[in-house]
Amino acid sequence: MTLTTGTGTGAATGAYAPRPGAAPLPRMIAAQAALETRMLLRNGEQLLLTVVIPTLLLVLFSSVDIVDTGAGKAVDFLTPGVLALAVMSTAFTGQAIATGFERRYGVLKRLASSPLPRWGLMAAKTASVLVTEVLQVVLLTAIAFALGWSPHGNPVTVLALLALGTAAFSGLGLLMAGTLKAEATLAAANLVFLLLLVGGGVIVPLDKFPPGAQDVLGLLPVSALSDGLRDVLQHGAGVPWGDLGILAGWAVVALAAAGKFFRWE
Repeated sequence: MTLTTGTGTGAATGAYAPRPGAAPLPRMIAAQAALETRMLLRNGEQLLLTVVIPTLLLVLFSSVDIVDTGAGKAVDFLTPGVLALAVMSTAFTGQAIATGFERRYGVLKRLASSPLPRWGLMAAKTASVLVTEVLQVVLLTAIAFALGWSPHGNPVTVLALLALGTAAFSGLGLLMAGTLKAEATLAAANLVFLLLLVGGGVIVPLDKFPPGAQDVLGLLPVSALSDGLRDVLQHGAGVPWGDLGILAGWAVVALAAAGKFFRWE
């Protein structure tokens, strides 16, 4: 075995000579994403928002005739809305609360001084959100099938709606977490979650609201996501360009605002 000898420039470097430096960027992002995902899945409050509440709503309202969901099976109407709710709970509510408290306790400030660049940290958080959403979709889909769900439509269109919905809600969640205090973020994120659960077409159809309110509520991201998913999965429609346009608009504005106004301290 060759060891390091001498102190001059011509010294031979052994196999165990230290090579300090940051890990490759993809490896750093993957490690941070894995950590973010483990932290999220170990958090009881986050699991309540992301898994328990959507599952209970799907099972309860599909099994008990509480809300008039129109013609057809209730589960066919409810499943797209609950999938939209799952995306909102993870990408918006859960991410806003977790990031807000990380900012308050100085975690973001310390991570920002690490070799992982700030955009890499945001990429890791996004990857964690996507992994969680995949688990949610798999679980909710399995439950919906057990309840008698009969989906239609193109899976590619469904993926496009989910991706744009994730981008829109992530931007809104990061904007809230990066501009408000942690306690205000906690209260506001939960309040928005409850309001959009009731008025976003998730459980209660938008046509149950007054005509003027329907026009306004239809422009909300959760309404566009749930309506778009419902058009495809329940009615077998083609590409819902209107809903995709609304989600794309929210995504562009929210992500741009989050990038401009997000404060790391």
